[in-house]
Amino acid sequence: MLAPLLCGISALLLLGTLMARLPSKWWWIRCLEFPRLQIASVALLFGVLALLLSPPGHWRTASIVLSLATLALQSRYILPWTRLGKRQVRDSQERVAERELTLLVANVLMDNRQADGLKCMIEREDPDIVLTLESDAWWEKELDEVLDEKWPHSAKVPLDNLYGMHLYSRYPLADCEVKWLIQDDIPSVHARVQLPSEEWITFYALHPRPPAPGESEKSLWRDAELLLVAKEIDEKGGPTLVAGDLNDVAWSRTTRLFARTSGMLDPRRGRGMFSTFHAEYHLARWPLDHIFVSEHFTLGDMRRLEAFGSDHFPILARLQYCPAEQNAVETPSATAEEQREASETIAEGKREEQET
Repeated sequence: MLAPLLCGISALLLLGTLMARLPSKWWWIRCLEFPRLQIASVALLFGVLALLLSPPGHWRTASIVLSLATLALQSRYILPWTRLGKRQVRDSQERVAERELTLLVANVLMDNRQADGLKCMIEREDPDIVLTLESDAWWEKELDEVLDEKWPHSAKVPLDNLYGMHLYSRYPLADCEVKWLIQDDIPSVHARVQLPSEEWITFYALHPRPPAPGESEKSLWRDAELLLVAKEIDEKGGPTLVAGDLNDVAWSRTTRLFARTSGMLDPRRGRGMFSTFHAEYHLARWPLDHIFVSEHFTLGDMRRLEAFGSDHFPILARLQYCPAEQNAVETPSATAEEQREASETIAEGKREEQET
């Protein structure tokens, strides 16, 4: 009885793995992309259990083959975000203070009222830019008390719908706009940031709605927002940063299409997953909070910081603007078919009314 049970579970794991490869935008399909590491780990566990506990025969062979197939398929997606993968963003070779930018991104969890932990973290790390997500009017008041003086340039969108957003910058901002790209209750912040070297970079802060029960029945609107920004980045060019809680994992179909369409690079590749959600559950974590950079940047340091009461860990990156490096790295690019897919997703996202 044990051997068929192990085989059945192994088959279900492989089925979930294959379903995640489908292009469907239904939330229950897209959510299968999130726990790839967990599915791979469980598949390995059941393969070992079948080897140790099942008697020789067809059931054991089938269990091991199914488990190995699941592990192999999931590893294709996972390995680039481990130290075994190739780095997309080069390490900074030297620090030029006038061209350095440190960015801290934190989803605060709107109902979390443990602001002191985040405020102490910001004062300790002293980033040049602070981006908070899910921040409402209460969080704005708390953060203004400690940030308004040293980070005088800001864009503040306090909302009580879990999609508030606050951007604080030590460096001057220009052309700073709050945009509602796909849905009229989901903001994004678009700005240009002036470095001490007097050079300008473009910055996008994003927090699209996730595909999940009670949020969105499909990933369509999240995907459309990400790809709309990707198209704009591709058209405008120049040094660019994208940061936020994208409500998508680094290895997903959509995030990879975003990177190829925009030409943006992921500094985590070859360095680690930096899983930021869920802060309370060690066995259910994946990388939801992202920092993408254009080819003009190198990476000095990237860290996941400690929890402060939110369900997300903050993430911090120290970047070096190094335009001389822009031709030294290979940037991802979208095929004509992928460009069409991106355009169709954007058009459909703007056209179709959301149902939750």
